[in-house]
Amino acid sequence: MIRRAGLVLAALLVLAGCAGPTGGQASDAAPLTVDTTSGNLQGLATDTARQFLGVRYAEAPTGDRRWTDPVAPPKPAGTVDATKAGPSCAQAGTAPGADATASTSEDCLFLTVTTPKDLHPGEKLPVMVWWHGGGYTSGSGSAYDAQRLASRGRVMVVTLNYRLGVFGYLSLPGLAGSGDFGLADQMLATRWARDNAAAFGGDPQNLTVFGESAGAMSACAALTSPAASGLADKVALSSGSCQLSWPQDGLLPGVPPGTPYVGLPDAEQFGTAQAQTLGCIGPDTAACLRGKPVADLLTIFPTFSNVLAYGTPLLPTDPARAQRDGKTPRIPVLSGGNQAEESAFVGGVQKVQPFVTPESYPVLLRAAFGARADAVAAQYPLSAYPNAPTAWATVITDSSWACPTLAGNAAFAAHGSPVHGYEFADPSAPDVNQAASADFAPGAAHATDLPYLFDLTGKNVLTTPEQQRLSDAMIGYWTSFARTGTPTAEGSPAWPPLTGQDGPNLQLAPTIGTTDLAAEHRCGFWGRA
Repeated sequence: MIRRAGLVLAALLVLAGCAGPTGGQASDAAPLTVDTTSGNLQGLATDTARQFLGVRYAEAPTGDRRWTDPVAPPKPAGTVDATKAGPSCAQAGTAPGADATASTSEDCLFLTVTTPKDLHPGEKLPVMVWWHGGGYTSGSGSAYDAQRLASRGRVMVVTLNYRLGVFGYLSLPGLAGSGDFGLADQMLATRWARDNAAAFGGDPQNLTVFGESAGAMSACAALTSPAASGLADKVALSSGSCQLSWPQDGLLPGVPPGTPYVGLPDAEQFGTAQAQTLGCIGPDTAACLRGKPVADLLTIFPTFSNVLAYGTPLLPTDPARAQRDGKTPRIPVLSGGNQAEESAFVGGVQKVQPFVTPESYPVLLRAAFGARADAVAAQYPLSAYPNAPTAWATVITDSSWACPTLAGNAAFAAHGSPVHGYEFADPSAPDVNQAASADFAPGAAHATDLPYLFDLTGKNVLTTPEQQRLSDAMIGYWTSFARTGTPTAEGSPAWPPLTGQDGPNLQLAPTIGTTDLAAEHRCGFWGRA
């Protein structure tokens, strides 16, 4: 069944993924004018990096192009100003802190390129292409300032916008590309990065797609797409396995069971029903919707979360099944999640709608797990936790996030991919979700790892030496993985690859080391290890 999380889901998911070698070489200032397929770009230099902002990678998906596959633009003549970010893709922007990405623009298919400020002679920078998260309904590439990542790791980073909500994932009978427009955008932007890498000093033969939450779910899905063959040489997935699934009320209260993907027939039925709420019915539904202003479409926009469609030309098979069956390329994978993923959602909802109480806890367990509810309650008794919201968040983190992620990693490894698994577990991570309250500590919740790789909306929110040291290590691990397929960080522990479905996995915390995630999250009980 398709989940209709509505405005609450969009609101919560908006927040919601050490230096590389220098060799002591002489270097030259990186040129600020670069010739690309999108024109002769004029970029800018900061204190630490070189950036090209607002680079158009596709024609505006407006008018008759609304709900069509993205098309690369013709190369413009003359110099193109690339010193200002393009608008975010249209989104409701109703969440606290969402002002940075709120938008009514459909002309939004832009990307940002960030590299070190200088280039060494003969150097080829690994290319890292970021697919942002946000529940398929919020976010933008430009909100993820990659200067720290690019300069310390000596990599070329491309962050991109893609269509969101109803604009990115509408399905209708007979509508070509149904349910996959956002994914098609991500894939076209990634091809742009490969095609233009050399112009920026990047290596077109060494490209890593990395993403968080919906971006990682999309990247995992893309690995199962025949159209994505050869798109990436490596992939890094944060908080977004193909295998994720949630029971009744498991993601948010009132949300039915589901996964990040939906079959095309159900997606078409859902899209048709949503179109009818705007008065668009019958064979001319798509034309009717194309005639609607953005403001009208934003009224149904947030319901199009987790409706990336399969059974389509772009995604022929359910990505979860395709991953289990080994229908993915044998490329290096870095994959993991956060220790307390669900705390972001539980904490956020509790502040406006306290739905988990000692009295409601057994009711939630019964709705979610049916006949297993008593066994779950015995494994996760209220007496073991400071409060009922923490107990419920732990149940869903283990059953719906952590153990499915381990199962997905095991499937990658079983079918020949080198896999490095991890868990982000800094209990003092910045509360980017604003989920904390007087009696609820979210800890390493969903999206709290993002400030360790990026300056969100240009701000470094890490405030302690311990956080900065962990950030340096993570930048080292991620960028060395992009460079060689093996994550390493100077002064930090070695990160061993998976040797079996139980690990070993690396725990990224103030003290970094390997850990038994299957035991920590009781995956034996949940039937997935």
